[in-house]
Amino acid sequence: MRILTLNLLRNCNFDLNKLRFLCSTEKVIQPKGEIQKIIGDLRLIEFHPSWKADEETDLRKQVLRDMRVIPEFINEAEEISLLSEVEPQLKRMRYEFDHWDNAIEGYRETERKAWNEQNSVTLARVRSVAFENGVELLPHTHILDLAPAGYIKPHVDAIRFCGDTIAGLCLLSGAVMRLMHENTPDYVLDALLPRRSLYIMSGVARYQFNHAVLSNEKSVWRGGKLLKKRRVAIITREQPKKPADII
Repeated sequence: MRILTLNLLRNCNFDLNKLRFLCSTEKVIQPKGEIQKIIGDLRLIEFHPSWKADEETDLRKQVLRDMRVIPEFINEAEEISLLSEVEPQLKRMRYEFDHWDNAIEGYRETERKAWNEQNSVTLARVRSVAFENGVELLPHTHILDLAPAGYIKPHVDAIRFCGDTIAGLCLLSGAVMRLMHENTPDYVLDALLPRRSLYIMSGVARYQFNHAVLSNEKSVWRGGKLLKKRRVAIITREQPKKPADII
């Protein structure tokens, strides 16, 4: 069923004029009536033994709802197309090891507002799956390029930079993302982010847990070493809430 749903999404006839509008204006709104909910693959989420199965069961359900990983969301041709559009800009940059808030090691990052026709269709599919109707999105897509030795340290996203939901396409390499509860460090889970998957984080997963992309020294999935190669993430983000909306 999941594969059939993905194929249907890939073959949808999107209105390309609407896509150009969505990718070129200062205010990007998720259109009404186009949301396509896909449940993440629960086999790609693993709770650590320190979080016992009978502890905070409601929190477990919430984090599984708010941390979704959809494998094989794009195909090889779509991955190549996305990379071909961002590589020229990335190649002019060097990997950095002094992120402004000390959260990332070995990275290059940039943003892109306008995309070619094929990639606009792919990113419209991301929006249709990841975001609720009528949500206002940031007009620029964030591109984060991690070197093979790069990694992201545990952190909680700042609410002043993006809103509730983020959605990232994983290109070139898989990786392990670890989530740890801010107040109860025993509540830990790992998410496998395979190559060409889409991960969607919101709510509890974003704000009650910190998250990290593990370095190769720590990267393990179900007892086996998982070697991360160079990894490019194409990330769509929700607009941050206005101060008056934050309680």
